[in-house]
Amino acid sequence: MHAVTRAQPVPFLDLSTQYKSLETEWLAAIRETGARGSFILGPHTQAFEKEFAEYVGVKHAIAVANGTDSLYLSLRALGVGKGDEVITTPFTFFASAETIDMVGATPVFVDILPDSFCLDPASVRAKITAKTKAIVPVHIFGHPSEMGEIMEIAKKHKLAVVEDCAQSFGALHNGKVVGALGDTGSFSFYPTKVLGCYGDGGMVTTNSDAVNEHIRRLRNHGAVKPFLHTEIGMNSRLDEVQAAVLRLKLKRIKDDIAGRQKVAAEYTKRFAGSPVKTPALPKHGTHVFNLYTVRIPKRDAVRQALTDAQIGTSQCYPQGLHLQEVYKHLNYKPGSLPVCEHACTETLSLPVYPGMPPEHIERVCEVLLAAIKG
Repeated sequence: MHAVTRAQPVPFLDLSTQYKSLETEWLAAIRETGARGSFILGPHTQAFEKEFAEYVGVKHAIAVANGTDSLYLSLRALGVGKGDEVITTPFTFFASAETIDMVGATPVFVDILPDSFCLDPASVRAKITAKTKAIVPVHIFGHPSEMGEIMEIAKKHKLAVVEDCAQSFGALHNGKVVGALGDTGSFSFYPTKVLGCYGDGGMVTTNSDAVNEHIRRLRNHGAVKPFLHTEIGMNSRLDEVQAAVLRLKLKRIKDDIAGRQKVAAEYTKRFAGSPVKTPALPKHGTHVFNLYTVRIPKRDAVRQALTDAQIGTSQCYPQGLHLQEVYKHLNYKPGSLPVCEHACTETLSLPVYPGMPPEHIERVCEVLLAAIKG
């Protein structure tokens, strides 16, 4: 081990370096916003929606308060509600399933593919019933789902598709950006995301004029005009300060994604020939590495060794959603979704972010490989 790297802490994520590079422009945008006195659904938000839609390749992008709201509003606008079933993955953040309950429907969990950790289309087919109304594929960790097969299934059974793109902004599938493949795309701008703001934020993308108009009403209390309401909506609006920083970041996003991919490629090269199973690359697209998630033997012991060495990691996800206490009433049992359950015992996410120093990558690899051998 190189002496220069031996005792150096490695953060799981470093947002401060990127902030410093944006600080002058962002603070200028805040001053301009303050001087104008427009803070909610103002010109920055409107411009960001247009720029975002253009980047993703869709007709409409609707800015909302957070990623969870973007899922909920998508399901609402697509008519999913009480008595409906929605097929999704158990290997994801809770919001992907929680929002299905929030609209009154029932989540139906199906198994995942062992390499990509995304929905297994064969498992989706097996769980379709007369009550199935929609599918929520999650492009997990930055790897696009098998959208070709999923859209074929949806078309055959007349199902809506809500892409959960929270971890995958900028990923490609068959030449299209995720969020442009389903009926809607749902994005989170939580600070840790590929495109993240300095607070909370979200976006819905769609090519449907009707869905666009409906979500714009729903995000603003169901209002068709000021003080005139046609349905129960909610307050879910992106503020101008967050829109301003997201516009700045969107201009640089290709470099940021390339930076993540460069770190991932370096990890993968260094782990070649070891017991570490590195992330699969999409056959028909690109991975944006919101997280660099490996599968390793003795995962818990290895993670502890990394923690002891002051190296940040994350365990995404320790337990499948189908086995969580909140979904006990759905009667899933251990062993019911074996690929997901096995992944939960082996997966570990390592530090990855644009501009991560090479010596940090080296230190992560050294400590992890030594822990596996030990």
